[in-house]
Amino acid sequence: MVTELVHLGFSNMAAMNKVIAVISPNSAPAKRLIHECKNKGHVIDVTNGRKTKAILVMESGHVILAAISPETIAGRVVTTRKSESKDLIDERYP
Repeated sequence: MVTELVHLGFSNMAAMNKVIAVISPNSAPAKRLIHECKNKGHVIDVTNGRKTKAILVMESGHVILAAISPETIAGRVVTTRKSESKDLIDERYP
């Protein structure tokens, strides 16, 4: 299995094969999730002091707070996957 890293800004990356969900931080349940994880010490803040725009929920129970939107993260995943599949096709059919 290949580990797919996605850039979250400020030289930080996350392994997308370990992400359960990417959610917006605006709802009350999302805010409760952040609060509970902060109490447990399971929050990884990669916002560099900026506003949290996305929350990545990881398999390990940790949450990553990112300063880029969920749509931007999804776009980066799609772009990465398209370039990887293009590379595979180029290798098979030179």
